[in-house]
Amino acid sequence: MPVRQWCALATALLLLPELASAQAAPQVAIPTPSSVLGFRVGADRRLADWNEVTDYLNRLADVSDRVRLDTLGTTTLGRPFVALTISSAANLRQLERYLELQRKLADPRRVESELEAEELIRQGRAIVLITGGIHSTEVGSHQMPMRLAYRLATGDDAETRLILDEVILLLVPSLNPDGSQLVADWYESTLGQPWEGASPPFLYHHYVGHDDNRDWYAFTQKETRLAITKLHNVWHPQIVHDIHQMGSQGPRFFVPPWTDPVEPNVDPLLIAGVNALGTAMAWEMYGQGKTGIVVNAIFDAWTPARAYQHYHGGVRVLTETASARLATPITVPFDSLTGGRGVDVRERSWRFPDPWPGGEWRLSEIVDYMEAGAFALLKQAAHYRERWLSNFYQIGLRAIGGGEGWPRAFIIPAAGQNPDGLADLLRILVTGDVEVRRAQADFVLGGRRYAAGTYVVPMAQPYSGFAKTLLEVQRYPELREYPGGPLRTPYDATAHTLPLLMGVAVVAVHDLPAVELSDPIPAPSHKKEVPGLTNRRRQPRVGIYEPWVPSMDAGWTRWVFDEYGIRYEQLRDADARAGNLRARFDAILLPDFSAERMVEGHGRGTMPPQYVGGLGEAGVAALEQFVRAGGTLIAFNDGTQLPIEQFQLPVEDVVAGLDRSEFYVPGSILRLELEPDHWLTEGVPRRTVAWFERGPAFEPEADAGDRVEIVGRFGEDELLLSGWISGGEHLGGHGALAVVRHGRGRVILFGFRPQYRGQAIATYPLIFNALKKSLESAAASGARRLGDQGY
Repeated sequence: MPVRQWCALATALLLLPELASAQAAPQVAIPTPSSVLGFRVGADRRLADWNEVTDYLNRLADVSDRVRLDTLGTTTLGRPFVALTISSAANLRQLERYLELQRKLADPRRVESELEAEELIRQGRAIVLITGGIHSTEVGSHQMPMRLAYRLATGDDAETRLILDEVILLLVPSLNPDGSQLVADWYESTLGQPWEGASPPFLYHHYVGHDDNRDWYAFTQKETRLAITKLHNVWHPQIVHDIHQMGSQGPRFFVPPWTDPVEPNVDPLLIAGVNALGTAMAWEMYGQGKTGIVVNAIFDAWTPARAYQHYHGGVRVLTETASARLATPITVPFDSLTGGRGVDVRERSWRFPDPWPGGEWRLSEIVDYMEAGAFALLKQAAHYRERWLSNFYQIGLRAIGGGEGWPRAFIIPAAGQNPDGLADLLRILVTGDVEVRRAQADFVLGGRRYAAGTYVVPMAQPYSGFAKTLLEVQRYPELREYPGGPLRTPYDATAHTLPLLMGVAVVAVHDLPAVELSDPIPAPSHKKEVPGLTNRRRQPRVGIYEPWVPSMDAGWTRWVFDEYGIRYEQLRDADARAGNLRARFDAILLPDFSAERMVEGHGRGTMPPQYVGGLGEAGVAALEQFVRAGGTLIAFNDGTQLPIEQFQLPVEDVVAGLDRSEFYVPGSILRLELEPDHWLTEGVPRRTVAWFERGPAFEPEADAGDRVEIVGRFGEDELLLSGWISGGEHLGGHGALAVVRHGRGRVILFGFRPQYRGQAIATYPLIFNALKKSLESAAASGARRLGDQGY
């Protein structure tokens, strides 16, 4: 008998007991989602809540050797944050081995030779992370994962087997479990009502609502940090598929290629990869008979706020599926379809080859499109596993080598900085897998002396692009709709320069310091507090007005105050309408929100009665009486229009009448010049920054007298610091921060967002100073104090 046949026979004989045991073992039936839920995933007017979703996925993992479920931590409100690992049984048995292979590919400094790299690529598995549910009203995205998990757990066809063999899938059914539960509960309460399927009247993330998908570089929220530290930074996926929904009247499905611009620190291999992958997904879905799929329209790849993986070696594949009314079907006539931002949904084009004909649209179709997209993505990852791994490795090599014209390092002095800003900046860099080191001795570089302990961020590291993106100034390009045509306005915010926002000096250098550096440091511990405010026994009595039309800006204010230990109450419409606010509060904050929406709120019949009506005349009158009686009203950005208009303050918004084609700033960092000796600006440099986002600019009216103080102005000679602006000549030199006396109190008008997404630390003291002053005013007027009321 030939040696090869003998070895094969011996191996088979050795395996016989194991095979017999496996055949004798009882086959446990794998439950379908409907057998556990009691309804089909995607059924009309039915949503599985988070408890039901996790119950099903736990049962699936209990009986399938292809599925593992891990609880990574708990959410803001204490719910389990879970992830599934799905692959072949053989791969799951060797998960630690594949994790170690992936760690080496993710950091080419650990690979000793190209031969070793080739072997790692040959043996490794494509790592794919699929996430749903970050925006909780996009309900298909936290329902579909149950179907996808079941399909992969039970499928025995060649395509499924290939995926299981070649891919390790990390599946997060919801990045916002609190919101998944909240929206399911809310939706059930609307069934059979005139407002069935309306979005809830409160934020679906406890603090930040929709902005939880703008937290992928600041890492302020607990759920973001869990995803980053327990998944992204552990497995370093080559592909991240983020499942969303969009409006009802446009395309049925979006997938990249992205529109221009692409953020310049994103590696070209990633852009080429997402172009190929997204186009292949659309092609496959069209082949299945689906229509209305668009590529290269609507969404760009500029901001890292939505795309952590673009700076960590992997592609981000956003898909957006058209929505119904939560789980309630709708009818969308073809003639009612609308386009924009690169697509006309009633005309064929290369981006949009087969328009959807209109008609009924329901949750089952949303889930079908999502599942088809996810499965097509997994097929591409499996078929081109080695290409994805090879490109991933090449991207890491290029990052270590540094881009052309890149600095060699960024220097961050330890002394003379905003302490909160420095601590947060270092926390963000370290959380983002950036290596930060400290100089072990004094050194001189570029004619400047730096002290021992100075922080140094060398660029010769795998995620240098992430550091560079956050530490440098952005110059958003000037794009036009066609040559010589009008400017194309950006889709989203255009700046993310953290040193400016956080009040931290950072220096880019083109030579490494000639000094010994420490090993990479952990994120430093730091306690946030406001001297003269949070360390007082009696803090000011603060109300944060929060309308029943959800306000993310109000939620961010709550988050900042909780971070610093500033006590507050949420002030709702009914509280305001009840009046007597001065007896309860020293300061009230109005969020960046439409004055009209704050006053009018939801219309009758669109919401349950307790959420209808807004402030109304009574609420507005009560706010004005609060100020006249000595209270401090603090208004942010668009929220300033309410007191200006309703209290008839002698202040003009000088950019209010300008058309978008004349003046537009979607989110940029501007120069702010402050009056140096004013109580409101204490502790803030005279020349600082403002986060400006479709905001106002102030000038006193002719008869204002001394009632209006302009305490800060937008820069005139130097206005744009980072981002993009159109029509800046209308803004420069005008008022950005004003204090208006009204009766015995004051209104403080911020023409910008001083607490922007928990990042604008440089301007936090302006808010804190306003709160301190409200306490002084309360003492002067003899108002009842916080401690007297047991607040």
